[in-house]
Amino acid sequence: MSNRQSELEKLGWNERLERLAALQGQSIDAVARVAAVDRDQLLLLNDKGALRAKLSGSYLHHHRRPEELPCVGDWVCVEKGTNDDFGLIHAMLERRTSLCRRAVGGISESQMIAANIDYVIIVQSCHFDFNLNRLQRYLVMVTEGGATPFILLTKTDLVEPDVLTAQLAQIRAAGITAPVLPLSNVTEEGIDELKRNLLPGLTYCLVGSSGVGKSTIINELLGRGRLETQDVSATGEGKHTTVRRELILLANGALVIDNPGMREFGMVAAENGIGGSFIDINVLASGCRYRDCTHTSEPGCAVLDALSAGAIDQENYQNYLKLKEEAEFYQMSHAEKRKKDRDFGKFIKSAKKDLRRD
Repeated sequence: MSNRQSELEKLGWNERLERLAALQGQSIDAVARVAAVDRDQLLLLNDKGALRAKLSGSYLHHHRRPEELPCVGDWVCVEKGTNDDFGLIHAMLERRTSLCRRAVGGISESQMIAANIDYVIIVQSCHFDFNLNRLQRYLVMVTEGGATPFILLTKTDLVEPDVLTAQLAQIRAAGITAPVLPLSNVTEEGIDELKRNLLPGLTYCLVGSSGVGKSTIINELLGRGRLETQDVSATGEGKHTTVRRELILLANGALVIDNPGMREFGMVAAENGIGGSFIDINVLASGCRYRDCTHTSEPGCAVLDALSAGAIDQENYQNYLKLKEEAEFYQMSHAEKRKKDRDFGKFIKSAKKDLRRD
């Protein structure tokens, strides 16, 4: 193994990526990983360190959809310009996993959060932020994107033990099987266990609402002092100061992507994610009379029968329907937008032909 490969492996490089680069005719000398995106500039990491780059005009011309543009965690191919500290990105290697959400304020646009992540650590505070429906929303999108979910329940020092016990019971009663780790930055409960779970060469993405303690956790993982959090309020909720997504290499070799707080996490198309996150309902659905059963009013619906018998939770069932409807609405809106884009493209081509005739 060359020294270059060894250094790239510290950033998550592997045989799969090497094969992809070879198939695209790209040299290993040209690859780099996206560490941050600042408007039209990207901060990249490679075997030699950090460099800044922009997307080439050709790449922008052929990749116009937001989800096609590089995000934190992506592997790109970059050409150095006359200045070795600045380059042009002309290709991106296929993502293995991703995490995205519906763009804030948008209907059919999606926003990439991170790519090529092994684990998504969903952070919720036991104090004021605990929300089972929001947790399931995150889990659906994590599962859809192919990463493995891991749940952190923070600020355990601010609630009584019976409150934490009840929250853990709610999570399991909803059929959620992802690992759950209670954690307190004050008592340091769970900190050592979290550190043991972060393995060299793997990429972990922290997501959650503002004030749940993500930056404080990053501080702890870095040995404190690199990131800052504002003072904790009287309610016990700290104010998150992370303003951009950033890929951070920890001393133990694990890679962590920190994210600004996200209270909104709109659904995109997520059929697989919903099926994988509501396993209890999905298993029951296989026994329905109709293959296209919506589990709302059809005769012979195994899900409705289980609901009537109290075998599944009413709130969990309602959240399942809500997320399913939201994902289907996005998919329909996205398809309509793509059709409009194709029709507009055809109109432009036709207009150009008419001008040439004239």
